[in-house]
Amino acid sequence: MKRLFAKMGIHNREEFFTVMWQFIKFGIVGVSNTLISLAIYYIFVFISKDLYLWGQVVGWVVSVFNAFYWNNKYVFRSEKTGFRSVLNRLFKTYLTYGATFLLTTVLLYLEVDVWHMSEFIAPLINLLISIPLNFLLNKFWAFKK
Repeated sequence: MKRLFAKMGIHNREEFFTVMWQFIKFGIVGVSNTLISLAIYYIFVFISKDLYLWGQVVGWVVSVFNAFYWNNKYVFRSEKTGFRSVLNRLFKTYLTYGATFLLTTVLLYLEVDVWHMSEFIAPLINLLISIPLNFLLNKFWAFKK
């Protein structure tokens, strides 16, 4: 466990609590992302169940921008405020969330069309994978100091 913590930059109790507080703040931002994404998704499904993948895409685009704004301002505060630096973090944020988007979209397709799960439940299950993965990718790559 010590090796895992060391790889995460955690070498003492204070650093552990700092990372845990950061994860909690990331979770708070994530709740707003999830609510935005799911609201958009369910609006599309309400219009037509055949639009569930479109709802996934539009919800993702809007919620990732929300995630970037709050993570940049509140969770992973960066000293670099120049336009190029902000644009670089925005690009990395979309790539990070893009990777998990592709994963959860494939899972959503399999869950709904292949395994015949509810299109209302499947995206909630996918959050168990995407949230921790997004935190790690954002912390150690997109917003790396």
